[in-house]
Amino acid sequence: MPPRLVDLSMPITADHFRWPTLREVTGDFTDAAPFQVTRLSLSCHAFTHVDARRHMQPGAPTIDQTPLADVAGAAFVVDLADIAPNQAVDAARITTAVQEYRGDPILLLRSCWDTQRDWSTPAYWRDAPYITRDGAEVLAALGPKAIAFDFPQDYTIRLSLDGIVPPIEEHVTHDVLLRRGVTLIEYLVGAAALTGPRTFLCALPLRVEGADGAPARVVAFEGMSDD
Repeated sequence: MPPRLVDLSMPITADHFRWPTLREVTGDFTDAAPFQVTRLSLSCHAFTHVDARRHMQPGAPTIDQTPLADVAGAAFVVDLADIAPNQAVDAARITTAVQEYRGDPILLLRSCWDTQRDWSTPAYWRDAPYITRDGAEVLAALGPKAIAFDFPQDYTIRLSLDGIVPPIEEHVTHDVLLRRGVTLIEYLVGAAALTGPRTFLCALPLRVEGADGAPARVVAFEGMSDD
């Protein structure tokens, strides 16, 4: 039986309030302009994307230097589906949720937050659960190559909506995980469709030379072994 594919990617829209995306479409299928061509202008950290270590560290690997093996492979699904708005996901909560972890290269934190708030609205970002610093330390200690989140995982993300930029150490998953060589896969949606404690995750970022991150189409292959 072929694996079931689950798309975990936000669609890139032109009018999202966080990331207004300049979209230009040319071509009218006439002989003079036979091909429709769409051009986009957006941040490498908008919508579903992958953060390279360069995002936090000068001289660290850029997105095109990030091994594909870090972002495509067996993933352990960390079940946080009973999460509440504005809940702190601390060390105790994560320790309980990873008891069956067996060293899979990717951790996927599944809160199903997009079933509680619409990701296109401010409430999704302002009311989200968030990782505490001790929670990030527990995740780092597990030694994954990458961690994927289906919620805005740092409390500081909501502050950015008001133009507030806290000190680096308050961006806890970035400060703790990226600095220790863990690639971040951010802003997944649709994780409620995942059924098992393990899946096979492909989060392949665009190969943007020298960039600190890149948009990605993230897909889970349910029922597929990594053997």
